[in-house]
Amino acid sequence: MRGADGFWFRLGPAERAVIERNSTRRAYDPGTFLCRQGDHSRHVLVVRAGAVRVLATTSDGREVVIAVRTTGDILGELAALDDGPRSATLQALDRVEVLALSGARFASLCQTEPRLAWALLGVVAGRLRETGRQWAEFGGGSALRRVAALLLEMAVLHGRTTGAGVEIVPPATQEELASTAAMSRESYVRVLRDLRERGLISTGRRQVVIHRIDDLRQLAR
Repeated sequence: MRGADGFWFRLGPAERAVIERNSTRRAYDPGTFLCRQGDHSRHVLVVRAGAVRVLATTSDGREVVIAVRTTGDILGELAALDDGPRSATLQALDRVEVLALSGARFASLCQTEPRLAWALLGVVAGRLRETGRQWAEFGGGSALRRVAALLLEMAVLHGRTTGAGVEIVPPATQEELASTAAMSRESYVRVLRDLRERGLISTGRRQVVIHRIDDLRQLAR
């Protein structure tokens, strides 16, 4: 979820005021971990500025980027509501500012403020759809198809239109992106080279530019 679909933007002025009264502001420098998978912390975080990447460790020890959350998104709500450990690691991509409130307090507010609960339900439903779509896009097909789908996903989340095309600053390392696309880093690099030779993309240090996005969509299908 991002932008106008985020938790904060689903709330009215009254509900936002309730969150602000019951929370404290925290700031994190780039690269800082907000929490780690398996932690038993219970705070709920609402992102007010910056971007946070969500990482999950697989059963074979690989760390996979599963999402990037931005301004307006809510983080940590599951651990607060079901009293379980953190299901993912959260790391600041740039300077991040959040509103932090205890899980117990957040759960109580959801019981007394129906619009808060409804906004949270909308976020959870959207994330379930997002997860299903990611499984469909990245879980099967050729390596070329999976990388094309991943680049299109990043174009939507992080792309900026320029005269050359859609410019992306990837939110993770090549190894992490390769894991997200269910392949080795070597295979990921080979596919990027293939796409460059076809003239669909160009790459630089921490940058990808998509020149022919319609052709990339055809490959992703």
